[in-house]
Amino acid sequence: MNEASRRTVAKIEEVLGQSQAFQKIDKSFFVVRQGSAYIYLLVNDWNGRSLLRFVAQLARGVDMNPDLAIKLLRINARLRFGAFGFVRDLSCVTFQHTLLGGETLDADEILATLRDVALLADEYDDQIVAEAGGQTMQQLLEESALSSLRGDLERHGWGEA
Repeated sequence: MNEASRRTVAKIEEVLGQSQAFQKIDKSFFVVRQGSAYIYLLVNDWNGRSLLRFVAQLARGVDMNPDLAIKLLRINARLRFGAFGFVRDLSCVTFQHTLLGGETLDADEILATLRDVALLADEYDDQIVAEAGGQTMQQLLEESALSSLRGDLERHGWGEA
């Protein structure tokens, strides 16, 4: 990790570190829960500089079709920053934005970007699922938690009559 990326990580931890919604996954990967959205913050070295990427997975298992693709491209053209994307392997619609990290990165930039990415994710996740199927990240996590809980109950014999 270069010096610019170390500064970026330090700034993220300074700005978000006390939040209950903030979790550090590893040295350059963080997750913040905002409403029903989970925003990933990824710090990457870039030509002696640092990039801070904000990525929200809006929905997985989406049946991407031409109408939805064109709709998302039209929305991209109107947005002041960031863009919708599609990860084919996961059938996942994302929204992401990248900031230049390092010494010029400030708290207001981090907070404004986090807020805007979360608002867009929260606004569009349900619409995408309604239009093209799949599940929102909130639904996936709730389903995973319930499945884990059910497994715990079965392992301990609590589900038996």
